Amino acid sequence: MSPLRLETLPAPLPAAPRHRFPAAARLVRPVLALLPLLLVGGWALVDRRAVYEGAARLASADPGWLLVAFVCTCLTWVAAACVRQGALPERLPPGLLVASQFAAGAANQVLPAGIGAHAVTLRFLQRRGIPLPRATASLALYSLVKPVAKTVVLLAFLVGFPDVLRLGALVPDDRTLLLAAGGALLALAATAVTLVTVRALRRPVLGFLRTALTDARELHTRPCRVLALWGGAAATPLLQGSVIATVGFSLGLPLSWAQVVLALLVAGTAVGAVPAPGGIGPVDAALVFTMAASGAPVATATATVIGYRVLTVWLPLLPGAFVLSALLHRKVL
Repeated sequence: MSPLRLETLPAPLPAAPRHRFPAAARLVRPVLALLPLLLVGGWALVDRRAVYEGAARLASADPGWLLVAFVCTCLTWVAAACVRQGALPERLPPGLLVASQFAAGAANQVLPAGIGAHAVTLRFLQRRGIPLPRATASLALYSLVKPVAKTVVLLAFLVGFPDVLRLGALVPDDRTLLLAAGGALLALAATAVTLVTVRALRRPVLGFLRTALTDARELHTRPCRVLALWGGAAATPLLQGSVIATVGFSLGLPLSWAQVVLALLVAGTAVGAVPAPGGIGPVDAALVFTMAASGAPVATATATVIGYRVLTVWLPLLPGAFVLSALLHRKVL
């Protein structure tokens, strides 16, 4: 009788480590916290001439008007927080919401088309326990309400102040209008064809639209949300125009408040779709042109825009980057 042969089983494979790169994982949060500061430093180094010229202009300006401009700048962050709260059914902590919008302003100057601000806000909402579809729907509602409210304010200014700004040189010709309309129609048609042909996109897009419409209907049944949403959206361009006007008054700009606000509304409507970080560049050039078309000297209009950018972008940029880093460190974002 032959002895039993025991088969030798292969040795079990070693368990894969739970964290393959523990050192890299520990470095992610500090790197994210320092990244905004590095971007601010790099951008300031590249555009140091504009920073120096704007600071020099502001140094000789009227400090009383600059203080008013600073207050209006702070109110723009409060208005942004009101619109964010109005676009969401859940109640958010007011202090952290305003802090997140202050930090989002710093991120918005680095990435174009408001991507930085939306990314910070989306992260903040998810940290507050808001589901991703609802948070994304609130961002979409925010992005829709702001231009609609801005257009309403622009129409109200054109009706209320018909002779404030000479718009003849700013109105595009028929060819430009046809090209813009054709581009918009092509974009809509391409979107519709993509949703019809690509089945993988249809379900999430329809779910997103369903969530957005449901939340929009619910929000518009609550007066406090309607006031925060539409009131904050309408107040934003008025506050931004007030910042420009008060900076201009401190430099001797010979325009009224209504002329400056209407110039900003026209300039933002004309070139606001250009994907520049924070609208810097095309909006600035259009703003100088519109103020010059209203009778302001080009040098004074240029100094006003430079001072406006220093006050609303460069001065809050470093504190905003610090707030962004602090919120990341405290896991608020």
